[in-house]
Amino acid sequence: MEKIKVGVVGTGFIGPAHIEALRRLPNVEVVALCEVTAELARQKADSLGIARSYTFDELLKQDDIQCIHICTPNFLHYSQSKAALEAGKHVVCEKPLAKDLKEAEELVELAAKTGLVNAVHFNLRYYPLARQMRVMREKGDLGEVYSVIGSYLQDWLFYETDYNWRLEPDKSGDSRAIADIGSHLMDILEYITGLKTVAVLADFNTIHKTRKKPLKAVETYSGKMLQPEDYADVPINTEDHANVLLRFDNGNKGVITVSQVSAGRKNQMKLEIAGSKKTFAWNSEAPNEMWIGNRDGYNESLMRDPSLMYSEARSVISFPGGHNEGFPDTSKQMFKEVYEAVAAGKQPENPTYPTFADGYRELLICEKILESNRKQGWVTIE
Repeated sequence: MEKIKVGVVGTGFIGPAHIEALRRLPNVEVVALCEVTAELARQKADSLGIARSYTFDELLKQDDIQCIHICTPNFLHYSQSKAALEAGKHVVCEKPLAKDLKEAEELVELAAKTGLVNAVHFNLRYYPLARQMRVMREKGDLGEVYSVIGSYLQDWLFYETDYNWRLEPDKSGDSRAIADIGSHLMDILEYITGLKTVAVLADFNTIHKTRKKPLKAVETYSGKMLQPEDYADVPINTEDHANVLLRFDNGNKGVITVSQVSAGRKNQMKLEIAGSKKTFAWNSEAPNEMWIGNRDGYNESLMRDPSLMYSEARSVISFPGGHNEGFPDTSKQMFKEVYEAVAAGKQPENPTYPTFADGYRELLICEKILESNRKQGWVTIE
């Protein structure tokens, strides 16, 4: 079997996560790694056991590489995705797809024109019980969606000494918590419920108005602490915490909260979706169990077990019941679907995976949430 050759751009937290997931697919081989300098690329490639290393321009010239994964800071997503498509490469891009809607729209149009496979890494859709909730809703088990409550809480920016490039708008954009984790939350809520968000009312809070930027390199999630003289004070203009009221196209309502300063919450996304027949509740830090609420009978707990789930959800499960699956498995399951399309050589008519169009959609919602916070009022999403 001839394997599909892949190049990965970026080696922060998420780049190696992509590499680990890709290595679990039998028809895919990560053959090249890209960084800003040839020296850094070689160093990172050696540490990850990858044979070839390039700068980005060099990577695009490699004829045998069919697909490129963009795992760089946000401000590079547009230019690198565009260049990769123009070079005839299939593209998997980290979210957000771009820094603004104009860039995202251009990428959607370019991807459609080329016919190349294009995907945005909204991998959290690929928890098996997220797929199960969607299928249950499609089959009528949930009923009409009455309300949605969602939260995504982290603590990796809890201290004023916590620092990362995502705190800098020129690299990350004008939104932080909403763009970073709120986009995942909004994507999975619309994916499960089938609803479209038509209006938002947002209120942001920046807990640390000034943060201490390390003058030495510190890895994301490393927990390393420096001395006082190793920091510089930097003003912060993006949100640590946000609350957003939602209106949906079925006339009903919802609310989400996102925070990167919630002590003890390492990476917890919680969903509670109330319908006219049942309520679904699920927590990403306990991803193999789903609560099902009933008014007139026993409440239920569904464990992630392919023998107990709808057949349409079993395609994103690799192990039998009792053998837990988690965050690393979500990327593997998503890439499995993406690389079926890459093997066919073109974007399918109705992709099962999140595409550049989905990336545009989430960027649109995030921009409207930003606008609402600035105006301190309701904003319609066209």
